[in-house]
Amino acid sequence: MPSSMALKTLIDRLHISHSQIFTYLSCSLKYQFRYVLKLPSERISLALPFGSAIHKAIELYYRSLIEGKEASLKQLQELFSDHLSQELDEKGDMVVYKKDAPDRDSAITLGCAMLESFHKNTDLKGCRIIAVEQPLAATLYTTEGTPTDIDLIGVIDLLIESQSGSLIVVDQKTAARAKTQSDVDADLQMTAYTYLLAANRYVFPTASVQCRFDVLRKLKTPKLEHYHTRRGASERRRLARIATGVLGGIEAGVFIPSRSWMCADCEYGQACARWHNE
Repeated sequence: MPSSMALKTLIDRLHISHSQIFTYLSCSLKYQFRYVLKLPSERISLALPFGSAIHKAIELYYRSLIEGKEASLKQLQELFSDHLSQELDEKGDMVVYKKDAPDRDSAITLGCAMLESFHKNTDLKGCRIIAVEQPLAATLYTTEGTPTDIDLIGVIDLLIESQSGSLIVVDQKTAARAKTQSDVDADLQMTAYTYLLAANRYVFPTASVQCRFDVLRKLKTPKLEHYHTRRGASERRRLARIATGVLGGIEAGVFIPSRSWMCADCEYGQACARWHNE
């Protein structure tokens, strides 16, 4: 089954994703606007279609390796440019541009330069690709070990096997700033991925799983950085506890605004202002 169809099948079931958990924890009012009220976005940061277009190009590259014919840099850049242009055409004036890419042309130029760095510096020699854009689902359990009727779902960017036979979960990111090791070690997304892998028997339930963030930096001269971390059974139990807590808050109708640096790019600024003035 194609990954897009498999993902739709998962979404049709009762579920929660890392993105939903992250949104609720960062601002539960934003969660209500997006997932409960399903309000249309008032605006969209360039980062969203930009990151999506980069992901499409990188997915093409990894799938080409599986097929035994490495995609050229030109192919990656053309796919990126076409996908981003299509997204920007559809969103129109809703798109908010940033200093590092103040318009469409500069965004395409930046993305093409980032993909050049990716194509030049990515080396999977000695590794075997297990899956690309792999959708997975697993039942969420309470802290008492009772199964809920909610699935955790997610799509793993890349799953590879090292020369030693160990699985490595890889997540592709684009970012202006470097990550800190403490942020990498605390990231719930990787914990969610290893929860899904353990539940689907890719690894043993108690296994500690290698994880890696591949971050393409939005710099004048872009570069690819790797950040390594691990996730074990205790982190997965903590995630399940957080997820069930989030579900409890949603069910109870607890939606509270939280001011942070993310407010600047929030797609619900006007809705938030109305909420404050009600």
